Amino acid sequence: MSPITVVEGRRLSLTNLDKVLYPETGTTKGEVLHYCTTTAVPLLAHLHDRPLSFLRYPDGPDGQRFFTKNVPPGTPSWVTTCEVPHSRSGPTRQVLLQDLPALVWAANLVVELHTPQWTRQAPGVADRLVFDLDPGAPATIVECCTAAQWLHDRLAADGLDVYAKTSGSKGLHLIVPVEPTPSERTTAYARSLAVEAAAALPDLVVHKMTKALRPGKVFIDFSQNAAAKTTAVAYTLRARATPTVSAPVTWDEIAGCTDPRQLTFLFDEIEPRCARYGDLLAPLLDPDRARPLPAAGSRRPGTARGEPRADGGPDGRSHRVRPRP
Repeated sequence: MSPITVVEGRRLSLTNLDKVLYPETGTTKGEVLHYCTTTAVPLLAHLHDRPLSFLRYPDGPDGQRFFTKNVPPGTPSWVTTCEVPHSRSGPTRQVLLQDLPALVWAANLVVELHTPQWTRQAPGVADRLVFDLDPGAPATIVECCTAAQWLHDRLAADGLDVYAKTSGSKGLHLIVPVEPTPSERTTAYARSLAVEAAAALPDLVVHKMTKALRPGKVFIDFSQNAAAKTTAVAYTLRARATPTVSAPVTWDEIAGCTDPRQLTFLFDEIEPRCARYGDLLAPLLDPDRARPLPAAGSRRPGTARGEPRADGGPDGRSHRVRPRP
């Protein structure tokens, strides 16, 4: 029989707790659930009121993986759901993880957690802007850090604050709190900055998804700002060879990164980081930090479209990411 546990008054059946999900580190499903409970406070804060998309990998990252936005069969009646409009298929229902019992229920399914840039109160109206910096081998997260610093300065010139986290895979996510803005406009603005970055750093950055352009460069993916797209939420475990986490990082860590291992965080490193730094992305939860996007066509003083900057970057050597003890 599966053990029954009670979480804040909700009875949950937890299955296969001894099952090894990450063979490379021997990490079990029980350890995954424990991680979700120990990071529940910041994780739930970033999940609050955002419809969930699940990447499920019940047999570990080497097994079957499938992506779903619909409410999974057998979802308990006490798990909050909401109706989400879709222009093509009509409205659907998606899960909201609003409390610890719901988070433990979802963790028992073995999932990556992905959210849109808007909340259920205003579908398609973004309160966050995101850039996904994805390195093409032999480039690594080290090169992403150079591109991230350029974007940081460029966003600051437009009066916008920007916060960073690892993707938990190969690259970086930059997140900007913005006043409520239609997703079409945030996407257009993000695209314009990706184009500028590619012009300013032509040997480092590309803004097109074309695979032939990407080896050795950083692809700045702006498309995740589209209303229908989602991004891995902060603190989620990823379905990778090792139990890596999409972990908030400081700008000092980004500036000092010379090896991918410096910005690779396994699940057992997150609780000590939270104890040291708190939630580095907490400002995203403060509506007073949000700023308006600049008016269409505005430009920072003295800078023409595509004007290069004298930014250099590390070489493109690849490094093997090794598990941390």
